[in-house]
Amino acid sequence: MPLSPPVSRSLRHTRAITVEAFARDDGLWDLDASIRDVKTRDIPLASGLRAGGLPVHDLKLRVTIDRQLTIVDAEAASDAVPYPGFCETIVPAYKKLVGLSLMKHFRLHLKDRLSGVLGCTHLTELAQVLPTAALQAFADDVFDDRGNADANDHARSVERPFELDRCHALRSDGPAVATYYPRWSIKAVAG
Repeated sequence: MPLSPPVSRSLRHTRAITVEAFARDDGLWDLDASIRDVKTRDIPLASGLRAGGLPVHDLKLRVTIDRQLTIVDAEAASDAVPYPGFCETIVPAYKKLVGLSLMKHFRLHLKDRLSGVLGCTHLTELAQVLPTAALQAFADDVFDDRGNADANDHARSVERPFELDRCHALRSDGPAVATYYPRWSIKAVAG
């Protein structure tokens, strides 16, 4: 269902976040993430006037992960920043992502290592989307993709499907789980 029709309005700002996932020839995977902020009009910055249509931020983050979704390499780049000569000096700090697991408290560890003055607000915000992007990209390579199996396969499955209880639709006491994962369905507790 689409959003409701908007009232009369004019575009002022666009933030675009993209994540591309690549399987590498060496068996590892790269997640290339970017965040780009563009104003539609000229804006005054402390560093000078930024013309409308030119990015205020154009930042990139690449993490290389293994099959356990552990980061084995990381790099960042700042191609457009509001404070040239200052903002981009923090990009080497993103090597601190190496060793973190995207599946084990990643956002908590990210905050410990790169929040506030320890990192770039926008690069750290961008890094927060990496766990779900990795799951979407590589789930069928890492986890048994039970979502493509028929009901009989679900019934025979020994392991609980990874995706259960990770979103509203796939809660164990919900109708989607009762329909597609009946073995793992539980009755809702009356409250």
